[in-house]
Amino acid sequence: MSLMLEEIYEQPQAVARAVEREYDSAASLVAELREREIRHVVIAARGTSDNAATYAKYLIEIVAGYPVSLAAPSVYTLYDAEVNLSGCLVLGISQSGQATDVVKTLSVARAAGALTAGITNVPDSPLTSVSDFTLLCHAGEERAVAATKTYTTALGLVALLVGQWAGNSELLSGLSAVPEQMQAVLGLDATVAAAVERYRYIQECAVLARGLNQATALEAALKMTETSYLVAKPYSGADFLHGPIAMVSEGFPCFLFAPEGRAYPAMVELALKLREREAELIIVAHAPEMLALATKPLAMPLPVNELLSPLLYILPGQLWANHLAIARGQDPDKPRYLTKVTLTR
Repeated sequence: MSLMLEEIYEQPQAVARAVEREYDSAASLVAELREREIRHVVIAARGTSDNAATYAKYLIEIVAGYPVSLAAPSVYTLYDAEVNLSGCLVLGISQSGQATDVVKTLSVARAAGALTAGITNVPDSPLTSVSDFTLLCHAGEERAVAATKTYTTALGLVALLVGQWAGNSELLSGLSAVPEQMQAVLGLDATVAAAVERYRYIQECAVLARGLNQATALEAALKMTETSYLVAKPYSGADFLHGPIAMVSEGFPCFLFAPEGRAYPAMVELALKLREREAELIIVAHAPEMLALATKPLAMPLPVNELLSPLLYILPGQLWANHLAIARGQDPDKPRYLTKVTLTR
């Protein structure tokens, strides 16, 4: 078993641990948010953490009702800009806590009077030194280069923070059920391992979702690119219809993530359009209606709360990336040219 697969299997316990251990820390941050009457959030991240930031943007805006901006760290690291961030929460997300540009963004924000917070897997890292509050992933050492458990624990911490900030007991209750649900989804492992054989020689594909699961499309595409060296192109299903769908011809592989919820009808409509173009559809869904449109259906074992679905729907994407890499003769634990910590300015 690859290290990546081992770490995929560790995620239910890791998410449960992160939510339990950081509950009080999140509550302390929420108390400060209310005390300062914070009404705007800026999130700085790179890579996988930036995909977690995409989830955070959707969840904060949908559930808490506050506008969220995804920072462009180059504004601070390359252009030395002075941005007025007073009255904002500036949240940095970095698995290692060493991302130079994320740390610089929080440092500048703090000096400008912003409230700063960090989500990281590493205590006493550079990110924690510039954060007024820190939420730790408690994921344990991640030995595979491709991040898995640090991604889902970050999502769990985002949901914990937003649930508390918005006073949304339904979201918090649903979050407590996620680890058990994740365990059930991991039962797809053998199905995914068998399914990838059909696609072992593909060179490019589209990865599609809507709304909250835009983060899932981004992260699944990144994992496939990292481990199997595909040109995996992630799109919002809406944006895909505005031009990129022109790339689709007979047999072109398209991955669709389509949980039930507000985004579901749009994904059904997209799947029908792709079927008309005779695309090869790999669909991750629970609804039989959607799965019936797939060339290769990956049936989720249970319905889930759409607000929390990214924690669950990424699992088949992670499994797919791991097994496809192995089918192609690659080592998913050590992708070429990549290291565990990437430092950029």
